[in-house]
Amino acid sequence: MTRIVERPSEWRDERRAQIRAGLTLGFVPTMGALHEGHLSLVRRSRAENDRTLVSIFVNPTQFEDTSDLARYPRTVQEDVAMLRAEGVEFVLVPHERDLYPDGFRYRATEVQDARVLEGACRPGHFDGVLTVVLKLLQLAAAERAYFGEKDWQQLTLVQGLVDAFFLPTVIVACPTVREPDGLALSSRNQRLSPSDRLKAPQLYRVLSTAPSPDVAAGTLREAGFVVDYVEDREGRRLGAVRLGGIRLIDNVARDDRR
Repeated sequence: MTRIVERPSEWRDERRAQIRAGLTLGFVPTMGALHEGHLSLVRRSRAENDRTLVSIFVNPTQFEDTSDLARYPRTVQEDVAMLRAEGVEFVLVPHERDLYPDGFRYRATEVQDARVLEGACRPGHFDGVLTVVLKLLQLAAAERAYFGEKDWQQLTLVQGLVDAFFLPTVIVACPTVREPDGLALSSRNQRLSPSDRLKAPQLYRVLSTAPSPDVAAGTLREAGFVVDYVEDREGRRLGAVRLGGIRLIDNVARDDRR
């Protein structure tokens, strides 16, 4: 049976009871509009823990564009049905007023790696991400939390946050889930036009095969993408593009020996 929890105090009481009973917890934070990528995290959590908690919260502080926030899909009923079918025991659906009683006056800020790539394109984005993740990790009090590798920069910043503040939760990185044509699963994919959906998998193919970031960026522009960046960093090639006004990000592992 899946239990829906809205208030942080209610969850704290539940988690304390679990700890007394010696039950481990896996945590999957999401913004809803769930797809197979999210469910892969859920399945791993269920395989590795006694209980699983999934949060659904469209975090307003990570959107620098209010119109983008307004357009973000909100499908809580459908999401809960999917999680119930997966056997998830708990779904946390907090209210903004409860997660941000201070109105975002207090926040978590990283001053180096959060200012490049996505941070350069979306000023303030990672302040919102890291702040809400810090709040949710503290609230969940889970042994493990599961994040997808598709958001590679976010994943590395979250790991840095956990290390910097001595948080006890282990961050578990999970592989990117893709469509058969290679497109990384994303809630934004459903907003692509049919013609752009056919074109979108080129992002993954070009990142994987181009000999350099400059060549990759040029190839993508020739194909009709607006390129925000393509860069190689620490064994990964990361790219962000816009297609028909929809922003897509992806990354692939690079073998520097080639």
